[in-house]
Amino acid sequence: MMTRSQQGRTHRLTRPSIAIAAAVAVTAGVVAAAPDAKTAEPTPKLGLVAASTSVTLDSWKDDPGVYLDLGTYVTSENGAFEVKVTRKSYKDPVVATQILRNGKKTTSKALPAGLVKDFSGLPDFVKIAVTDAAGKTVLSKTEAFCPNNASGRIRPDAPANSKYPQSCPVNPFTLGSVWGVENGWASNTYAGYYSDPVQLAAGTYTAKISVTKKYRDLFGIADKPQSVKVVVRERSWEEEEGGGVAAAPRSVAPKSDTSKSDATKSDASTSDASKSDATKSGARTASSGHEGHEGHAGHEGHGQAAAPSAHAGHGAPARTEAPAGRTTGAGSTFNVGHGPYPPAPPALPWALKKESLQRQAFSAAKVGDHAGQTDGSRQAPGVPPNAKRPTGKATVPDVPKPDLRSLPAYGITVSDGYEDVPGKDYLAFSANVWNAGPAKLVVDGFRSPGKELMDAYQYFYDADGKQVGYTPTGTMEWDPRPGHEHWHFTDFASYRLLKADQKESVRSGKEAFCLANTDAVDYTVKNANWHPGNTDLSTACGQENSISVREVLDVGSGDTYTQDLPGQSFDITDLPNGTYYIQVLANPENRLKETDHTNNSALRKVVLGGKKGARTVKVPAHHLVDAN
Repeated sequence: MMTRSQQGRTHRLTRPSIAIAAAVAVTAGVVAAAPDAKTAEPTPKLGLVAASTSVTLDSWKDDPGVYLDLGTYVTSENGAFEVKVTRKSYKDPVVATQILRNGKKTTSKALPAGLVKDFSGLPDFVKIAVTDAAGKTVLSKTEAFCPNNASGRIRPDAPANSKYPQSCPVNPFTLGSVWGVENGWASNTYAGYYSDPVQLAAGTYTAKISVTKKYRDLFGIADKPQSVKVVVRERSWEEEEGGGVAAAPRSVAPKSDTSKSDATKSDASTSDASKSDATKSGARTASSGHEGHEGHAGHEGHGQAAAPSAHAGHGAPARTEAPAGRTTGAGSTFNVGHGPYPPAPPALPWALKKESLQRQAFSAAKVGDHAGQTDGSRQAPGVPPNAKRPTGKATVPDVPKPDLRSLPAYGITVSDGYEDVPGKDYLAFSANVWNAGPAKLVVDGFRSPGKELMDAYQYFYDADGKQVGYTPTGTMEWDPRPGHEHWHFTDFASYRLLKADQKESVRSGKEAFCLANTDAVDYTVKNANWHPGNTDLSTACGQENSISVREVLDVGSGDTYTQDLPGQSFDITDLPNGTYYIQVLANPENRLKETDHTNNSALRKVVLGGKKGARTVKVPAHHLVDAN
């Protein structure tokens, strides 16, 4: 996955964490029609329920628009609803397969070709029709559904924890994902950041929510729409500022879509999940990247249920954070910081909405992950390092090792580097290095008293998780720049701008990383961890006075850094127009031991144009991925 108070020279898109109105009760639940009696294999029964008969939504005068968090959920009974989404390469389309589990037996069912185009969820899953007090239809739209949205149990005998990831990936170069609604659980249908605000004047409306016909037919869902009364109230920043109520959102226009900075990280260190009061008094902000790592909005600062951005370089282009209340909850919370788009705000799941109603106090329900609740606000701190530096002979045993790979650059844009130097042009971009496994990358840093650098060691583990070897692997350095202020593992990746022949480098740079699991790149690879730790930069990368730190890149996850500041981005001021390639190279010095060193490089074509001081960049599609 996540909010962080953003500061620094990169732009910050702010939205308040809006305290939601009255807690809601569950109304009539709808379960799918029973499967054909002749069907041998049990299939999950999906249904649509509304947690409340009414909701109150806010429209802000200085930023008009209403986000339709209507409190509807998809339930799964008679088994978990699970979908595996993959693509063989960027030359191949995204395909989805439903996974059916019956005890130890697992079968699969291919879903229709073209049903999904990316990894963000099932498109056009829910239809919403809104009518005014006179019965006139004022809005009709469809929204996508991410089964990994904020979720919770709907009955006491359901599994205590959901095994499924917490969000649907939005990185354009994602390779594989798993979506699911656990058996006896419910997931919010609200599309969060995948949804656009709608224009509704203050007043009372009726919303009719239904599952669209193609999904009813595909998954056997009964055609029983839910009806919810919607009260839209208009509010303004000025009125709220002195009133002690939830702060209203204020949007700040981004200077550059891809700009992220580590500054987002340091502020990001405070998770929305940990501050329910913040929803009353503080404005929610979209994180950026490490300036790189605060840019993990999860790295943005690495760790929270915050809007993912990137290390600023951690992250990617930030989108305005939806001013949804904390009972909402859909969208990607995994990139808590480094990713390209911010995830939805922490959400209170259906089960807790019921609980809060029973207690007659919304504040009684706490946001966070624990048994029976996965609301998408998880903050996974870094694992502590070993108590002392390794001793004995360094060995690299014959055990599974990580496989570091680079994704093509994205979020590419031209900026002025946020400097008051006229005529300067910089090529900014986001870069991701991920771990294809089958083993996680574990690096500890140990500091001798008084020394400025930590000695770094890579650890190796057997199939039972027992440490069986280690090897020295360079150093870690303290980065004192505002917005960074954590320990970076040196020479983790390098970036080069190559000429059209893809050989001669015209610009290059190296990046030391504070490793964090900001992006779910491929959760279908062997040993992929669907619930990685080390997502929080504030704990993963240590403090200035740390004596040791541990940094981890788990299997299936990647770490995105946005290179948008001078010294990170490429200075293209004096380069001639023409075709170039951005090369992202993982483990450039081969200091880290991995299973394959031949797949560490990725190239992305760019075409520079314009004049000095006003350069332009065109980014052709990378095979089937048409994202700059």
